[in-house]
Amino acid sequence: MHFTYCPHCGNKLIQKEIGDEGLIPFCQQCSVPLWDMFTTSVICAVVNEEREVALIRQGYVSATKHVCVAGIMKPGESAEETAVREIGEEIGQEVVKLEYIRSFPYPQKEMLMLGYKATVKKADFRLSGEVDSAAWVKYEDALDKLREGSIAWQLVREAIG
Repeated sequence: MHFTYCPHCGNKLIQKEIGDEGLIPFCQQCSVPLWDMFTTSVICAVVNEEREVALIRQGYVSATKHVCVAGIMKPGESAEETAVREIGEEIGQEVVKLEYIRSFPYPQKEMLMLGYKATVKKADFRLSGEVDSAAWVKYEDALDKLREGSIAWQLVREAIG
């Protein structure tokens, strides 16, 4: 989100030099800099003891490729809590181990995605209304089901080694 007006008082912002940051939108009335904002989310490579990855289909994301479980952090929630919640909500799996992999900037959606490898004991899927389908996919087949180079593809590649 890029600010043009102050969200506190409504005045139009000016550009002001702020230390090493360069020109930043600044409210003269409130004396506050307003850096660009982004949404923080998680993306999870959900794996099981049979060397499989849970991949999902969501029509609003892609009509042709699978994706990983992902979701937006809620206020007051840690990234780890978000990962566990989203995995439970979207595919009904219970996380037994969670390992941070790395962060992925997603500029097209003004997001920062925090990537995790989530280990679960294989169980039947219980899908949320936002998931069209889910499948357990063998490690060696998983990357072919994802869009090459995508954040999900990069995460799965790193998570399964």
